[in-house]
Amino acid sequence: MRRLPDRAFQAVALAVLCLALAALAALILDVWRDGASRLSWDFLTGFPSRRAESAGIWHALTGSVFVILVTAALAVPIGVGAAIYLEEYGTRSLLARLIEINITNLAAVPSIIYGLLGLGLFVRALGMGRSVLAGASTLALLVLPVIILTTREALRAVPRSIREGSYALGATKWQTIWHQVLPVALPGILTGTILALSRAIGETAPLITIGALTFVAFVPDGLWSPFTVLPIQIFNWVSRPQPAFQVNAAAAILVLLALLLTMNAAAVWLRDRYQKKLV
Repeated sequence: MRRLPDRAFQAVALAVLCLALAALAALILDVWRDGASRLSWDFLTGFPSRRAESAGIWHALTGSVFVILVTAALAVPIGVGAAIYLEEYGTRSLLARLIEINITNLAAVPSIIYGLLGLGLFVRALGMGRSVLAGASTLALLVLPVIILTTREALRAVPRSIREGSYALGATKWQTIWHQVLPVALPGILTGTILALSRAIGETAPLITIGALTFVAFVPDGLWSPFTVLPIQIFNWVSRPQPAFQVNAAAAILVLLALLLTMNAAAVWLRDRYQKKLV
């Protein structure tokens, strides 16, 4: 009698998964049908234009890559360091519990709120303006809770016996963390980090809020350079009434999907590679 609810739940979960995959496949097929004909080397290396047939995404593509690299440089060391402190050094005090609750809540905050925070803190208070650094700092705040939570889960999954064996051999706490715990937890840390950055690369609202440009005829050449990213360029093309720009938007969506799938594939490959090394 107890197995019936379990089987029913599994059947419902499988049906929902199939529906979700079917909907995703339909969306990808629709976008592919609209934008595949526009994909070309000229489209990838071209700059924006008032004529749809001459417009390209090189400025937005390089802007997305540049911003996400700076975001990773800011968020990953801070996020991993905070997770190590909370999981390995933190106590179960009231303050630590409050910090954990706030980090969990921040992971669910809408991205537009981070955009408003970035506008007030980075753009205005710190005087960064509409720069790559301001955009990357805002996205770093967005992904920081996710990186902390996933890193803590990866650290928590390391068997206690590894720590105890290291201590028994005379290693200090930091030596144990650096040489024993982190290598074992690295696959989970890398996977969570890349998935968090995959979320950041598709964000539009925070960057529009801080004043990222919608029409840029150049690639960013430094941290203080104005910029745009692929989601903003797609938003700009979709808002135009000409059908040719809708085709451009569909082609840019395909490029963005390819970039996201590449990052997710890299996460899977890194996880499997380091797990094999540990085995």
